[in-house]
Amino acid sequence: MSKKMLDFAIDGVPMQAEDGQTVIQAARANGVEIPHFCWHPQLSVPGNCRICMVEIEQDSGDPWFDIACNMPVTAGMRVLTKSEKIKTLNQDTMQFITLNHPVDCGVCNKSGECLLQDYHYELNGAASKSRDPKTHATKFFPLSDRIMLDNERCIMCTLCVRFTNEVSGSKALGAVNRGDHALIRPAEDADFNLDVYSDNVIDLCPVGALLSTELMNHARVWYLQATPSVCPGCERGCSIDVWHRKHEWKLNALDPRLNTTIDRVTPHENPEVNGLWVCNKARDLAHLFERPRAEQSMQHGAPVELGVAIAAAKQLIAAARKPVAIVSSWGSNEELTAFHTAFGTTVPGFVKADHLPLPGEVLEDHLLIKPDKNPNRKAALALYSALPERVSDALSADSDVVLVWGEGFDSALVPSGAKVIRLDSYAHAANAAADVFIPISVQTERSGHYTNFNGVVTPFEACFPVKPSIVHAEALFAALSAASGA
Repeated sequence: MSKKMLDFAIDGVPMQAEDGQTVIQAARANGVEIPHFCWHPQLSVPGNCRICMVEIEQDSGDPWFDIACNMPVTAGMRVLTKSEKIKTLNQDTMQFITLNHPVDCGVCNKSGECLLQDYHYELNGAASKSRDPKTHATKFFPLSDRIMLDNERCIMCTLCVRFTNEVSGSKALGAVNRGDHALIRPAEDADFNLDVYSDNVIDLCPVGALLSTELMNHARVWYLQATPSVCPGCERGCSIDVWHRKHEWKLNALDPRLNTTIDRVTPHENPEVNGLWVCNKARDLAHLFERPRAEQSMQHGAPVELGVAIAAAKQLIAAARKPVAIVSSWGSNEELTAFHTAFGTTVPGFVKADHLPLPGEVLEDHLLIKPDKNPNRKAALALYSALPERVSDALSADSDVVLVWGEGFDSALVPSGAKVIRLDSYAHAANAAADVFIPISVQTERSGHYTNFNGVVTPFEACFPVKPSIVHAEALFAALSAASGA
């Protein structure tokens, strides 16, 4: 059933709103941005900051004023967001909000993406009128092992408190005291360290009050670019942005490895998959992707050129009487298709779990986290069967060549006498034990798609160039295809 639509106007422009929408919701739906600090589309409305004040024109008599975040649209309403009275109210509100703010933009991690900076420039632009000493508050108070709070920068929007109450459900944060002595503090009966979505409050914070302890003073946002990607941490496949250094701001005098490292990970809004949030595992992807890499091809443990290793792998596959492939559940849709095209039914494949839940890791929850810790098993299982629990049912004693793609497979399970071809991105002892080892690229070095547990296909883009000694799996499978006879 379609919703009733209401005609109204913002700054003289006719618009429509759904019945029940607030002014700020209707404005956003029509492409009009009304300033706000404490409002969020997926959280309750406290009306704390008052910066979203708008003027409502009347046919007769004086206009009236209200906050756009909590005022429903009515038929025929005429809203003004840029009148002289609203400009004055906005400037006065900014004076109050910055009254005790340290204005330390030069050393603040939020500088360059801070709403307080943006609105001060847009709405006010004037120095504080107050000449009284600022009220000081606690600096660098640890809310958890991951998050530091600078109370002097905090404007008490309470977005962080509402997130833990209404989204993550940890109820781990609250406010103490009142007025200009109010502070955000951990709840006495909860542990913010146990909130696996805690880092979302850093994104929500409109100022530089909430800081990642790991990323504090790490990199300025204007040196970085965001590349859309997918979190491979579980079968949900949350959409993310991987932030890394812009090429035009590459480091020359300092460690050049900093040019190809992940500076941070943030959610990329995707209503079909993760909405506006991600768990902390996604935030920590740098630890996963930046483990020691395998960059050298090997044959019987001895270093060889990449082309030599590929030729040796082709020869083993061509000579095999009963080859078997152990297929990665971290391969992209494109890589899986290339693998299937290359080997068809001539090389039976079985899908393994590249990663299992870590000790203490949340297996599944009410919000985003799913039990399978692999991003593309659904697409892999559409082409191949799952590796049985009794591996010998897939790898019989007469299997003579076993191709192992990706992590998570114990070489001790390979039948005695079988030749092993390993394709992996990371340094493992099993690489040197293989008859042929070929290093392949990681997700941040290539583009592709994953299919999540719900069948939603999400793209990811390359962040960094791949080294010449490393090959993309998709290209490798095409190079090996002649050997299979497919």
